[in-house]
Amino acid sequence: MSQTASQASTETTGDGVPPHRYTPELAQSIELAWQDRWEAEGTFHTPNPTGRLSDGFDRVADRPKYFVMDMFPYPSGAGLHVGHPLGYLGTDVTSRFRRMDGENVLHPMGYDAFGLPAEQYAVQTGQHPRVTTEANIAAIRAQLRRLGVDHDDRRSFATIDPGYYKWTQWIFLQLFGAWFDADAGKARPIEELVAELDAGTRQPAPGTVPSGLPWAELDDVSRRRVVDAHRLAYLHEAPVNWCPGLGTVLSNEEVTADGRSERGNFPVFRRPLKQWMMRITAYADRLIDDLDRLDWSDSLKLMQRNWIGRSTGARIRFGCGDATVEVFTTRPDTLFGATYMVLAPEHPLVSRLTADAWPAGTDPRWTGGAATPGAAVEAYQRQASRRSELDRQDAGREKTGVWLGVTAVNPVDGRELPVFIADYVLTGYGTGAIMAVPGEDTRDFEFAEVFGLPVVRTVQPPEDFAGGAWTGAGPMINSANDEISLNGLDKATAIATITDWLVQHGHGEATTTYKLRDWLFSRQRYWGEPFPILYDEDDLPVAVPASMLPVLLPEVDDYSPKTFANDDADSAPEPPLSRATEWTTVDLDLGDGPKRYRRETNTMPNWAGSCWYYLRYLDPGDDERMVDPELERYWLGPREPGDVGGVDLYVGGVEHGVLHLLYARFWHKVLFDLGHVSSEEPFRRLVNQGYISAYAYTDERGFYVPAADVVEEDGRFTYEGRPVNREYGKIGKSLKNMVTPDEMIGAFGADTFRVYEMSTGPLDQSRPWETKAVVGSQRLLQRIWRVVVDERTGEVRAADDVEPGEDTSRALHRTIAGVRDGMATMRFNIAIARITELTNHLTQTYGAEAPVPRSVAEPLVLLVAPLAPHVAEEMWSRLGHDSSLAWTAFPVADPRWLVEDTVQVAVQVNGKVRAQVTVPADADADALEAAARGDEKIAGHLAGKTVRRVVAVPGRLVNFVLG
Repeated sequence: MSQTASQASTETTGDGVPPHRYTPELAQSIELAWQDRWEAEGTFHTPNPTGRLSDGFDRVADRPKYFVMDMFPYPSGAGLHVGHPLGYLGTDVTSRFRRMDGENVLHPMGYDAFGLPAEQYAVQTGQHPRVTTEANIAAIRAQLRRLGVDHDDRRSFATIDPGYYKWTQWIFLQLFGAWFDADAGKARPIEELVAELDAGTRQPAPGTVPSGLPWAELDDVSRRRVVDAHRLAYLHEAPVNWCPGLGTVLSNEEVTADGRSERGNFPVFRRPLKQWMMRITAYADRLIDDLDRLDWSDSLKLMQRNWIGRSTGARIRFGCGDATVEVFTTRPDTLFGATYMVLAPEHPLVSRLTADAWPAGTDPRWTGGAATPGAAVEAYQRQASRRSELDRQDAGREKTGVWLGVTAVNPVDGRELPVFIADYVLTGYGTGAIMAVPGEDTRDFEFAEVFGLPVVRTVQPPEDFAGGAWTGAGPMINSANDEISLNGLDKATAIATITDWLVQHGHGEATTTYKLRDWLFSRQRYWGEPFPILYDEDDLPVAVPASMLPVLLPEVDDYSPKTFANDDADSAPEPPLSRATEWTTVDLDLGDGPKRYRRETNTMPNWAGSCWYYLRYLDPGDDERMVDPELERYWLGPREPGDVGGVDLYVGGVEHGVLHLLYARFWHKVLFDLGHVSSEEPFRRLVNQGYISAYAYTDERGFYVPAADVVEEDGRFTYEGRPVNREYGKIGKSLKNMVTPDEMIGAFGADTFRVYEMSTGPLDQSRPWETKAVVGSQRLLQRIWRVVVDERTGEVRAADDVEPGEDTSRALHRTIAGVRDGMATMRFNIAIARITELTNHLTQTYGAEAPVPRSVAEPLVLLVAPLAPHVAEEMWSRLGHDSSLAWTAFPVADPRWLVEDTVQVAVQVNGKVRAQVTVPADADADALEAAARGDEKIAGHLAGKTVRRVVAVPGRLVNFVLG
């Protein structure tokens, strides 16, 4: 098949091109033929050790396993641009290299297919999201096939497949059926909690029994509510980003800094809604601590640590009338400097604390211009609800707030502190309340300036301090009462001292808090996984039995949620599924007689399906289990005691460095605790691929124009005759500077495209895209082709009876070593550079017609194979091999050819380098001195001088010490 792909004529073509030159046309013919053959022969089918997909495991049983995968794509209609394959090709090169190097490699690909884009398109066109999504998947799958990636196509799936989201729903039920035992530091089945509560060996967690009655005196419904409050998946009324104009709740990432929806620019309000939550905060410490056990970059680990935001400090209680306000602070040592308190506008105590009337003499700056504290608070809460959390945290924004008309008592000195609400305090961090210390906190100082509040310094600033808040170090001042004095102490000692005092007097305790919040898991959308949850006559959640999974999405006529007037902040979501009336109610017998139940009409977020997909790659067709335990142990299990296990190499963009990875790690740890997996982490090693950037162009309005249609003349750029400005940015649809792999493959072939992308830098670094430079990679492949194939005759140039000279043997084995290093470190550009050097050497040594040693030509083809697999397969076939080289051993360097024959040695005179001499690598001290004395420059320096001593260090230097 392959040997006839380019054999047409031995004459040159009309334009002077030899008939067997490696042209784009020949490249594409070769590529399509080999892609068909790989598919027909199942070349990249990876065998499992047991169960389904195990055919052929006997041939790899003695190989170590290697699991490599990408963050799978969302199948948008735009398909892939040249930035996307950077990671896909990086894992493909790695996969091919490791397979050739003797490992059993699993390299799968799937599709993250639920989500908003397909639903939006469905709303606009009326076409079912599944139709759009499956068409997009087919298009991207075709693009990936055309790139020649070695995915095992039997293991491919999409998160929208019912056979897949059946198990997403099953995992949700595992979380719903579990609770976190803080004493054990792990998740346990909820039935064990109930048994311990019944036996009296455990008490309900604080705050989970609103009535205050003991467990034994609670009725069945109250007991269920207590148990539900302990679950890892639970219902909670939480502040959310509610967008009436879109009719849905938005994530923080979907809200702009000025409090509007990223899509449509509608107002967004913060309002409480009952939503499904995931108790990820219970795993905060494990999520932080286990980062030290992962082979991830320091920068990525720092991103996760900062997102979790673990802080140690103290929780302090301030009396306020008959209520108690708790604050968390990392600086309890500054308690004497607290001059007021601030609560988040959404704090649950706000309504209870707000006074009926303003006290006499109230500063008008504190009232917000309202007649009563109640009116002021209501107006301010409404104002704050229109601001995004990002906007509220903006350090540069002017501070605003209103007084509640009440004061709290500072426990350390009895001072009365006015209590405000202000939007720079958020409910999600600490307790949603702060003690304000304007002397040592910039935000508090700015607020104090606006509202005329006192400033008390508790840390001594330097003499040249210009004023404002001093946030640096210094001895404590102004910090003493009749029982305790912090004055003169350093920060650490002062924190320990005041914390001990607070604990002894019942005013607080040492504690740890986190920025991480529980995961809001509900979406008011159609195109997502249905919850496997029913509600009974008491409106309490009941799990759908596992035997009844999957809960399928119903067909609906309208995919859009109900929308409201932009300013209707009091409206409530009405998800599309709520209109599927025949689906929303169901009559079932769950063991206690037939009953009518109501279904959950929210859907899961698109994060759900991407939390666990690596597990499903092991056997997507298993309908009995989420994953076969034996397969999980083989592909993901720990290698040794203390190892976390997980995917051996995971590659994807840094934009998923926090949420996706945190969510996946959380789910995996729950599955580990419950005994469903043997590995503690999902991804042992993770590499973030760099971005590809290209020129983009804006017109006089600042709007981007299609980069492909811009004309350059004499250094000036125009679009449709009008001048445009050139800038540089990440390739993508928004900048209109997309270049597709299809364009590059059509012009040069897939192998040239692959080599160019891999040659532009290490995988984890960003790089520029320059279409004109692709031709350099094409010429490299043409030179390699000419080393193996005679362009005029099509005959193979490799000869068995031609022995390589020493220079060629040395060049070959140094190339092998360099390519291996580049492959192992994912610096594929280094591997390509070494291959280029060897190719140039062979071209100069053997020209265009002389026979080339087969012992050199075949290793060259194998070195090229992971990078340009199609042309490598073609050359391998022409060299007389019947089977694919995908399973052929990768070359290994012979150490004897890696030893340097000669070295350069520095020659010094009185310690100053005066020359360099080349000597045999094994030259001893006498030989070094003789070579140095024979150098003309050194002879000149030594002429007429007395050499008192000669220091000769073999392999390094010679130093003549003159008198």
